[in-house]
Amino acid sequence: MSALVLDAGALLAVDRGDRAMIARLQVAQRAGLELRSNAMVVAQVWRDRRGRQVSLARLLLAVDVRAVNPGDGRDAGMLLADAGTADAIDATVVLLATPGDRILTSDPGDLARLAEAARNRAVIVAC
Repeated sequence: MSALVLDAGALLAVDRGDRAMIARLQVAQRAGLELRSNAMVVAQVWRDRRGRQVSLARLLLAVDVRAVNPGDGRDAGMLLADAGTADAIDATVVLLATPGDRILTSDPGDLARLAEAARNRAVIVAC
């Protein structure tokens, strides 16, 4: 099954109530795409102590949020070196993708460089 890998930009759009993004993700799910991200991406956007990020919390129930382990950290560091970029969380997002997956991002330039360096044939989609 293909996946739609979400970076922080996609999660922030949902958190801000972006109806187009919410609809896009619903269509992806109905089409059978798995929604995938990782815990560090969630850390970039989660600020809720009082129940104000309801839309984001609802979305996260449908997302396969994966842990980042020490091996992932090493792989991300090597990918950053190969791509000549510096955002470690972006590198972990790219490493979540497998061939045929799409990465939904607000930073298509850097993620395209990382995906090219990773040679994972993920398709970068701007949000």
